[in-house]
Amino acid sequence: MNLMHILFGVVICFEAAELRAGDWPQILGQHRNGAAERESLAPQWPDKGPPTRWQRDVGSGYAGVAVAQGKSILFHRMDEFEIVEAMDARTGDGLWKAKYPARYVPSFTDDNGPRAVPLVHEGKVYVYGSLGGLRAIDLMTGKKLWERETFDEYVAKRAKGGEPPEGYFGIGASPIVEDGKLIVNVGGDAKQAGIVAFDLATGKTVWTATSERASYSSPVAATIGGIRHLIFVTRLSVLSLDPANGDVRFQFPFGRPGPNVSAANPVVVGDHLFVSASYGFGAVFARIGANEAEILWRGDDLMSSQYTTCVEDGGLFWGIHGRQDLGAAALRCFDPKTQEVKWTQEDFGYATLIKADGKLVILKTDGELVLAELNAERYRELSRTTIFKAETRALPALADGLLYARDGHTLKCVDLGKQP
Repeated sequence: MNLMHILFGVVICFEAAELRAGDWPQILGQHRNGAAERESLAPQWPDKGPPTRWQRDVGSGYAGVAVAQGKSILFHRMDEFEIVEAMDARTGDGLWKAKYPARYVPSFTDDNGPRAVPLVHEGKVYVYGSLGGLRAIDLMTGKKLWERETFDEYVAKRAKGGEPPEGYFGIGASPIVEDGKLIVNVGGDAKQAGIVAFDLATGKTVWTATSERASYSSPVAATIGGIRHLIFVTRLSVLSLDPANGDVRFQFPFGRPGPNVSAANPVVVGDHLFVSASYGFGAVFARIGANEAEILWRGDDLMSSQYTTCVEDGGLFWGIHGRQDLGAAALRCFDPKTQEVKWTQEDFGYATLIKADGKLVILKTDGELVLAELNAERYRELSRTTIFKAETRALPALADGLLYARDGHTLKCVDLGKQP
């Protein structure tokens, strides 16, 4: 075997390792759609529940963890600091810790910690704090590479207009990496800085676009008809930008002023776009063109999701219909093209969903963990257990069979993989 064959084999092995199941590097997984790929889950759990591999105390915040390159990244607040920590993903052993002054004082909640899930990309961790502190950190060492105080630069001078400029619950939309940039729904109107692109290496501003205020929804990117779309649900709109320069490809109204939020990520399937919220403005299903979006239907009856992003499989969607604060949420499977509800599990309770290995991993806000079939015909539950006894709002992560979930006090690593 010559040197070229050896090098080729090394490259193939490296690429296979990079695509292994053990990464959940950003909000809602590798593709921001709640799908955990190449997972092999146990078909059912023991009566006492799946084993907890490790757990540890955490501070305040609703930010779920990211998992990449064998490390789990926790972003939380302790006392007067926002803290980023890297741990061994399988053991929980600490690897490094970085902390930064925290200034956020909540107005509508008791929780003062960060909301945005960390993003891991090409050896760097990007975090976005609850008052707009945007930081790049070396994944291996925890060394800070650059930082920007986006709230001070772009948002603080905005007229309040009846609600706090940092939003009702602090700043909470996770950034996205696209076209060599870190792109954020900053929400500033100064310098048309509703959405801002930062250079990945230096943190310098590359472009600013629109005066759209920030929501709690995180953007997604998709190529449709050869055109790259960067799609945001902002405070009062849905829009697509050209990631190269921030030019608006299409935009339509979504949301309304007042005490409400948009927090679910947009979902793109083929050339169709689905967005959902609650508070009376519900959902929109649209067909995406090069520079326009044709709204096919708009309504609040099919899916009204307060902050859970629906998962998709074979053109069907599974999601939580209703609101956590009203206590009447249902689990539902539906077809967005025909607007047909396939089935509804009433009074299920509010929850977040992950699709993996032909199953739904469902973490309820009351601390229950549920395993169900990804079934279009009926709801079929496989297992259920309680992993927390307190409110559980942070998004979970699933990587290499391990579920990383936290409430307001504890982070747990729970083994959902097939046992030998």
